[in-house]
Amino acid sequence: MKLVLATRNRGKIKELSALLAPLGYEVVSLEDFPGVPEVPEDGATFAENAVKKAVAVARHTGHLALADDSGLEVDYLGGAPGVLSARFAGEHGNDRANNEKLLALLAGVPPEKRTARFRCVVAVATPAGEVWTAEGSCEGVIADTPRGEGGFGYDPLFYVPELGKTFAELDPEVKNRLSHRARALAGAREILARFKDGPKSGSSPAAS
Repeated sequence: MKLVLATRNRGKIKELSALLAPLGYEVVSLEDFPGVPEVPEDGATFAENAVKKAVAVARHTGHLALADDSGLEVDYLGGAPGVLSARFAGEHGNDRANNEKLLALLAGVPPEKRTARFRCVVAVATPAGEVWTAEGSCEGVIADTPRGEGGFGYDPLFYVPELGKTFAELDPEVKNRLSHRARALAGAREILARFKDGPKSGSSPAAS
């Protein structure tokens, strides 16, 4: 079976493909469907955005689709940037500008007040419009300077105290075990595994 990842973000495609590989799907992305229009991420929550993207891509491609919406929630900033994470500094996907803005807003804030979490909601949709969701999160602290060359987005600033490293410093295998996206994908894998057996409309979604 073919599974379309509702993204053109190459870092995300690489990460999601690795997490989904054991299921045996033919994993493709929007790079394989250049005619699919961009889906505005204008929902008020991660779940709204993930569902909107998954449903739109499934209908347009005629294949099972998986979409995620994820972001960073910083407690000192009242949960910001949240759903605006990708365009925090104004330009969608400008990781450097987003990180610089975050550091500027947290300048002088002590470590104990820099707590944050990455949150992710994954949606799986059929061309008929059926949709299931799963959620995951990972707690951390915002570092005062970027560290590491791996990952993407806010990974160089997201420090995990138990590991003594930022997400950008972790080996991909380690990150793929504990990240917010990995935890949400664990629930999505349960959904996708049931699709191998042809789930019926109304099947219960995986628990968040």
